[in-house]
Amino acid sequence: MGRFINPFTDWGFKKLFGQEANKELLISFLNVMLEGERKIEDLSFLDKELLGESNENRSLIYDIYCRTDTGEHIIVEMQNRTQANFIDRSLYYISKSLVSQAVKGLWHYKLSAVYGFFFMNFSMPHELGNKLRTDVILADRETGNMISGKMRMIYIQLPLFNKSEEECENDFERIIYVLNKMEVLKKIPFEKRGFLFQKLAEIADVRSLTEQERNAYEKSLKHYWDTCNVMQTQRDEGYEIGEKETQIKIARNMKGLGMDINIIAQSTGLTEEEIKKI
Repeated sequence: MGRFINPFTDWGFKKLFGQEANKELLISFLNVMLEGERKIEDLSFLDKELLGESNENRSLIYDIYCRTDTGEHIIVEMQNRTQANFIDRSLYYISKSLVSQAVKGLWHYKLSAVYGFFFMNFSMPHELGNKLRTDVILADRETGNMISGKMRMIYIQLPLFNKSEEECENDFERIIYVLNKMEVLKKIPFEKRGFLFQKLAEIADVRSLTEQERNAYEKSLKHYWDTCNVMQTQRDEGYEIGEKETQIKIARNMKGLGMDINIIAQSTGLTEEEIKKI
């Protein structure tokens, strides 16, 4: 176990940013994400459970769900595992928060903005490209002008960040650096830069946990490690399947050219029996 909490664990992320006692840390964290756009002065945590509309009455559980002092709804999620239709899922979360604002009786459809911050411990190059941060807004396709600021999605592909401590140019990059490295750090860097990093150093220190908190964290950490192992196994198996398919394709081409099976076997790594079946 490292000196500091692993923020990619469910318990760890909520310990750092999802508790009333640490509300100022979350505010500071979000203001770094929104620097140059707006500044949050205060927020309140909302019930993370929104009743679903299916027959099974399933619920949507967000990592963090809150409302700012000026009315915006904010969803913050840390996602470790690649999921099919992840973008659709995030849109669904945003839509549910918008729909939940409807009131009975006379209503003029006035909505508060919903911001979704989706921290991804994986990348989606086909959907989001090779960008660390992707900000999605409702805008005119031709001019790029924003049509409405009521729906915002911010996707952070954490594995794409590869800067060193010295290369970080702003607080956004600094906080991403710390999140990525926190579990292996001996000391939280950038403490002299202000409250956000000072508070992180205080709260994330494993030595400050109670026995009950430590037990909960260790359980969450084990679950995270198990998830990582499963994902690595799937990647390895996928690589092996892809490599095998490539070998078979090459062998088929060589066989079509009338080349000797022994030579094909030496070139592709396939057995002579496998080549005969192609």
